[in-house]
Amino acid sequence: MSKILKLRTTLNGGIVIPSLIFIIGICMVSAIFPKDSQIILNAVKNFIFFNLNWIYVWAVTLFVIFLVFLMFSKFGNIRLGRNDSKPEYSFFSWISMLFAAGMGIGLMYFSVAEPMQHYSNEVFSAQSSVDRAKNAQLYTFFHWGIHAWAIYGLVGLSLAYFAYRYRLPLSLRSCFYPLLKDKVKGRWGNAVDVFALCSTFFGITTTLGFGVVQINSGLEILNVLPESSFKYQVLIVLFLVSLSVVSAVSGVDKGVRILSNINIIAVIVLLLFVLTLGPTVYLIGSFTEGIGNYISQFFSLTFNTHVYDANTQPWFFDWTILYWAWWISWSPFVGLFIARISKGRTIREFIAAVLIIPSLFNFIWMSVFGNSAIWFDMNVANGILSKLSSNPDALMFRFFEYMPFTKITSFLSILIIIIFFVTSADSGILVMNNIATKNAKVSPKWQTFGWGILLSALALILLNAGGLAALQSMTLITALPFSIIMILFIICLMKALVVDQKYYDRDFSTTTVPWSGVFWKQRLHQIVSFQSQKTVSQFIQTTAKPAFVELQTEFSKVNIEVRINEGTEPESVEIEIKHDVINNFIYGVRNESKAVSSYLLEEDNLPNLDDKIAYFPTSYFGDGREGYDVQLFTKNELISDVLKHYSRFIEIISEEKNELFISSNINHRFK
Repeated sequence: MSKILKLRTTLNGGIVIPSLIFIIGICMVSAIFPKDSQIILNAVKNFIFFNLNWIYVWAVTLFVIFLVFLMFSKFGNIRLGRNDSKPEYSFFSWISMLFAAGMGIGLMYFSVAEPMQHYSNEVFSAQSSVDRAKNAQLYTFFHWGIHAWAIYGLVGLSLAYFAYRYRLPLSLRSCFYPLLKDKVKGRWGNAVDVFALCSTFFGITTTLGFGVVQINSGLEILNVLPESSFKYQVLIVLFLVSLSVVSAVSGVDKGVRILSNINIIAVIVLLLFVLTLGPTVYLIGSFTEGIGNYISQFFSLTFNTHVYDANTQPWFFDWTILYWAWWISWSPFVGLFIARISKGRTIREFIAAVLIIPSLFNFIWMSVFGNSAIWFDMNVANGILSKLSSNPDALMFRFFEYMPFTKITSFLSILIIIIFFVTSADSGILVMNNIATKNAKVSPKWQTFGWGILLSALALILLNAGGLAALQSMTLITALPFSIIMILFIICLMKALVVDQKYYDRDFSTTTVPWSGVFWKQRLHQIVSFQSQKTVSQFIQTTAKPAFVELQTEFSKVNIEVRINEGTEPESVEIEIKHDVINNFIYGVRNESKAVSSYLLEEDNLPNLDDKIAYFPTSYFGDGREGYDVQLFTKNELISDVLKHYSRFIEIISEEKNELFISSNINHRFK
């Protein structure tokens, strides 16, 4: 029976069981005690937002700075995969999919609602209508721009790099490999994946719950449904989740990609419609000015905590900090999905596309819809849209009443929301199954159906009981610890990138430069063997020291004073050429040790290494330059290497521009 069960599922018990216990437990508490749980979770959320908001500000700022640094650094050329790997999807399909998963329903839900809410907020009532309109656009750009996508981009980049470059599972646990090494396979790795699975589930459930309410409201306004009620929401959820499951079962290459492409085309059609038939000149001018305003105030917005303005702090907590927490809480889901579709891209291409293209599209979208609504409110609607800002579910559809072809645009909007719903849900189902199975390549279809059923059931239970707000607060609370986890992602990614760059930049060993092939048999045995401390000591005494003594004899013939110095901790020998005004020239060889990879210890196709520590005769220089392993040098080759460095030394000290750098009073060994 156990064998049959194993064949029928790819779920990992160490991840799924604790995740389901926590998910179902939180949802049931939120559904049975919606008011009490909302009060408690709201109190925790408000405490975090008020007292620890600076963590979100600094964390998100760090994410932006780090990604911009990587984009312009030498690490930007590293490919997410093998050096010869190619992208799996066309650029258009790639952008469409990451865009649909990253913003989804929120783009439709807030495109009119957020600018109108900033515009009509009492906090800014002292400002003129023009200033309120400018600030509404500025804050919307800030919340939906580069900062949001930097959060997604960091998680997606970390996952894609370790999955495709290090060939680890496409899982959050893999991002900790530089710190935890093989421990990522155990309980620590399971804990990270449990957190990611719960966070993903909560984020998708609450977003889809709010999306269902907006679809129901739009259908009511269009007289397709008689009212907004739970029974109609049940039908909407069942229909949409069924589509999502079918899309998820068909996979990324078919369902998700096709729906994302259709959606981006529909979004562009709706955008061009509003731009063309709305206040076109006003929209183009306000967008142009808005971009300049965003760029000029980018840093002040980034670091502003409103600590000097008590009146705007509640608005800051309810908008900026809430958004940062919301994007962070969604980042495991969006990051996993972006990583899954980004194999073969370079780091520079990945960051540039993820930060700039969706942000720019969001700016255009929010400008066209938000500024159109504000323009209609000021010039046509006499403030009616401002009064509806507290009802975002219906606001977009009321906005379309001031446009021609109202029903057509409203139906197109509902279609876009539905497709956004499906693309968010199907990509979410794929990601959750990915986490729960430790990135199993093939899973039975019933697992996909199971995640869809669980999503729809819990979303409906919470909708009926009024517990969605409590679950949303729980989602925002989880963003605080995950922001710390994301900072650890930066540390791990940087450690891995440095190793990666050095690996591919490393040239042939300096030892191999003078090789002629005369001693190739001897060198073959040296290359495939590991030195002990004793054998390195023998090299120093029988090769390095005689080479330096021979050099000392030859230098004395031309009246150049040379000394041979020997050390014991670590064992070393060096040749030192005395100078009165400039630094003495020093070339030495010492016995150094370093830890050997545990994988090398287990390698059968190499000579046995008894200890994890290997020893090497390493060169060093008086000016502090980095030395190298010289174990393969013969005596004459070592003499040649010393003279090569001494020739360089003479060339440097002969140049007048180096006088300040080379003069020194540290020549104490000859005193």
